[in-house]
Amino acid sequence: MLVRVRIHEAGGPEVMRLEPLQPQEPGAGEVWLEHTAIGVNPLDLLQRGGQVRIPLPSGLGLEGAGRVLAVGEGVSNVAVGDSVGYATGPLGAYASGRLYPAERLVKLPAALAPEDAAAILFKGITAQYLIKTTYPVGPGTRALIYGAAGGVGQLMAAWARHLGAFVIGVVSRPQSVERARVAGCHEVLVFDADRLAAQVQEKTEGRKVDVVYDCIGRVSLQASLDSLRPRGLLVSFGASSGAPAPIEIATLNAKGSLFATRPSLAAHTATAEEYQQRARDVLEAVAAGILQPRVAQRYALDQVVQAHADMEQGRNQSAVVLLP
Repeated sequence: MLVRVRIHEAGGPEVMRLEPLQPQEPGAGEVWLEHTAIGVNPLDLLQRGGQVRIPLPSGLGLEGAGRVLAVGEGVSNVAVGDSVGYATGPLGAYASGRLYPAERLVKLPAALAPEDAAAILFKGITAQYLIKTTYPVGPGTRALIYGAAGGVGQLMAAWARHLGAFVIGVVSRPQSVERARVAGCHEVLVFDADRLAAQVQEKTEGRKVDVVYDCIGRVSLQASLDSLRPRGLLVSFGASSGAPAPIEIATLNAKGSLFATRPSLAAHTATAEEYQQRARDVLEAVAAGILQPRVAQRYALDQVVQAHADMEQGRNQSAVVLLP
């Protein structure tokens, strides 16, 4: 039986419910696809919990991989039987199958397993726009990356190092240090809000860093600003500790004419052309061995409540996938 996950109110993992699903006939520009694997991302948890608001009732999930079963009128970029993946809305990836806009589907190479595609497309495109567009890192760039042992952080560290950057990773606990080093960090610091900026200054011989990629938010904001060299860039792209406090414009001036931005995946994949280009870059990096999909845990779709609970408790070290 086909099923999908729906929520009717924001809350803990228990608000997710499995509902029966019937196959649907695709309309113009759409396909009906059957999922083989579904990616679980931190944004899903924020949407489910209400920290990021979505219209309710709603499905969940922005990342999946599977096979095309039917195509609608005007679809020419994919065909029945194609192995495909995707990493953007509309919401609804937590399902056995779904309708999806054909122009947002990415054809998967035969060498990439669907589970690996579902584990890396969303996180890989996020890493791609952060290190190639938000602040294009290159030889000599000094980058501070929070969450360096997590799903996105490991990809960012590997890619930034490949591009020639000196990468300082930040992790939440000592047990994660080695994982961040293996991912590509030259130095790894265990987060301490009171000491981090001084440690960064020491690791860079007083020069501090050109860019800080901060996915933590509230508790890390001050340390991030203090770790930047004059005219450096704070990239605040997450809020695992809560939303960061507002920054006074005068503070940016006082700390050396700093820059700050709050980017989003949606703004960097707004057109199908830009989205497909970023996805191709990710798949090429995987094929070249620059990025490696790492599936930490697999759950059946009907174990989605447990999957979210485990992620909230930090029990998973990398990507999590659901298997219909």
